[in-house]
Amino acid sequence: MPEAVIVATARTAIGRAYKGSLINVRPDDMAAFIVKSLLQKVPQLDPKDIDDVIIGAANHAGEQNMNLGRNVAGLAGLPDTVPGTTVNRFCASSLQAIRIAMHAIRSGEGDVFVAGGVESVTRTLGVGFTASDMNPRFTDPSRDDFINNMYIPMGLTAENVAAKFDVSRADMDEFAKLSQDRAVEAQKNGFFAREIIPYLLPNGSVFEKDDGPRANTTIEVLASLPPVFSTEGKVTAGNSCPLNDGAAAVLVMSETKARSLGIAPLAKILGSAVTGIAPEIMGVAPIDAIRKVLEITKLSISDVDIVELNEAFAAQVLPVCRESGISIESQLNPHGGAIALGHPFGMTGARIMTTLINDLEVLDKTIGLETMCVGGGQGMAMVIERLS
Repeated sequence: MPEAVIVATARTAIGRAYKGSLINVRPDDMAAFIVKSLLQKVPQLDPKDIDDVIIGAANHAGEQNMNLGRNVAGLAGLPDTVPGTTVNRFCASSLQAIRIAMHAIRSGEGDVFVAGGVESVTRTLGVGFTASDMNPRFTDPSRDDFINNMYIPMGLTAENVAAKFDVSRADMDEFAKLSQDRAVEAQKNGFFAREIIPYLLPNGSVFEKDDGPRANTTIEVLASLPPVFSTEGKVTAGNSCPLNDGAAAVLVMSETKARSLGIAPLAKILGSAVTGIAPEIMGVAPIDAIRKVLEITKLSISDVDIVELNEAFAAQVLPVCRESGISIESQLNPHGGAIALGHPFGMTGARIMTTLINDLEVLDKTIGLETMCVGGGQGMAMVIERLS
């Protein structure tokens, strides 16, 4: 079976939605810039040899509508012979793109795939449909054929998880402070500069530093913030990820193809898994996804050097770590996570993979695990092995 390897990564810095650095940038242009920048890292590759461009996005509306993957391939200057497709697994959309590339390579259906994702909450207003579009079988619990609350707001799922797993507000705020501190330090020491491609903005300035990390965050400030989704709740703007804009991509190749071109792979994809859970507690879905991917790869959590878990909410990070045996001190998000950096939905899977490979290189580690919860009640995970 051919092995799938990642040979290059690229991402924009992450902008804050509505008021950040990328508000005047179209998402398709942003993604095309990243794809073009990614391929410039691998001059040995003839673009005509790309089998597919797979782009994830959570909100297929406005400038992110139509077949975004095909549009991005064209905007990136790829030949007409290079196809493109768009995938949606909400928060894990670009991780799903990487998974599709891995499966195609392992099945012998191709050797070279661009896998990435983009999200501009600013430009799409974060809305893909209206209340009238919702299926009442997901909205009206009084119906005999009611299924579940598929459209439940993510913040309410975090409140449900905090209640079900007895996560305290103090612990959530403490974790949020840790994420901010780690990200601020990583930004200061140049860690993220290793993975960010500077972006020339329409106003002539260069965007090369994530908007999100807050050096002035304190426990006192976090504790003073009101709950956002329930008056008696624990979930605040401070212990949740913000709304964001950004793009990221990785180049996935068969190991044979990479070696034949003289390209040293960065990491090998060992396996992936996707699982389902009740939408109302979607935040803890990574627990089963982690268990499943470790079974597939015949590893234990103690074999994993670095875990990059998407920090949608501190409320879900803490029980996922507790139930999965992940050490927050020695394994988890060593350079901060989405609470500090941000979470542009379609970008995040590829952004986390980019950061995970960076983690492994900088810390001289070998086995990395990426995992995340997904709106609608899903979990996803992927394990990689650093090769260079």
